[in-house]
Amino acid sequence: MDRRHPRRSPARWLSIAGAFVVVAGVTAAVVIPTAADAGVNLPDKTPAELLEFAAASDVTAMTGTIEQTSDLGLPDLSSLTGSSGGADSSAGATDAIDLLTGSHTADVYLDGDRSRLQVLDRLAERDVYVDGGAGEGWFVDSETKTATHYTLGGEASTPEPRPDAMAQTPQQVLDDALAKLDDTTEVSVGTDGRVAGRDVYELVLVPNDDASLVGEVRFAIDGETGAALAASVTARSADQPAFDIAFTDISFTAPDPATLTYAPASGYTVEEQTLSGRDRAATPDSHESGTDAATRPVVHGEGWTAVVELPQAAASTADPGGGDPATIESLTRPVAGGRVLETALVTVYFADDGRVFAGAVSADHLADVAAGG
Repeated sequence: MDRRHPRRSPARWLSIAGAFVVVAGVTAAVVIPTAADAGVNLPDKTPAELLEFAAASDVTAMTGTIEQTSDLGLPDLSSLTGSSGGADSSAGATDAIDLLTGSHTADVYLDGDRSRLQVLDRLAERDVYVDGGAGEGWFVDSETKTATHYTLGGEASTPEPRPDAMAQTPQQVLDDALAKLDDTTEVSVGTDGRVAGRDVYELVLVPNDDASLVGEVRFAIDGETGAALAASVTARSADQPAFDIAFTDISFTAPDPATLTYAPASGYTVEEQTLSGRDRAATPDSHESGTDAATRPVVHGEGWTAVVELPQAAASTADPGGGDPATIESLTRPVAGGRVLETALVTVYFADDGRVFAGAVSADHLADVAAGG
């Protein structure tokens, strides 16, 4: 059975609005278990039929609220959010740490190629606006009073997500999981249930690769539209999900157009940035300078055990200790050839030569990749 589903419906624009949780330059995302309901009895589907149903989802409009909770078993990261670096240097790290360790609520809006993800935390608000048709978007942070306008450069058809800590959506996690499906993944259908008042199927994915830290991924698939309404990622040998996200309410109707449009507010600092196309390879080409190529992440392998490498030039700006050896030492443990930061689902390897490797794999696997194995 061919389990690869490259098709992307307009609902996938939500995955562009859902930006990355950054740990040394890589993302970690996961999602909430479906509540089984004996009163729900959807038409039976085989695993293959449910995969096709979810992949064919063509939702073009929705409004809703999602809740996310993280428990990755991280060490104490409070030292990363000190004020000595100033608002500009500490805000991104603070947001990433909050997302990795706390609970968050976000409102989601989608209408065709236009979307918005609005995260409300600590009396502050962060918004990502995307206009896919125009090839532009905004990232707005009320805490730092900054509004960054992104426009697409190069030949790709969609803007890249901004790498700041933002809540993700269940749909983005589903898209990521479908892209990883291969013969090492066991696919099954769980128990029907209800999420946000809607009847859902339960799709269960279990990686059979011992190198992966992921034990299982569960998704709540809307019984009518095929959209992902919830999900959960559980680490290998764990009993509870490490990261949960689910819609608490949802309507498949277009939002008020005003909610999808941003105009810079008074008192905000406005910045302009051009993004390279997300479809470009992570290797040098005729369109980018040697400096740009040297800082591009490189992906080793594929699927559940893919590893992201930050070259030395890029890793120097993604250092979790801000260059402070004492902070790095307090967060990591020594291993052959470097140090590692370990969580329930993500491992980060800081090689002695300055490179950084990360993935949902063991420290030994990262060290092997770093050594060229």
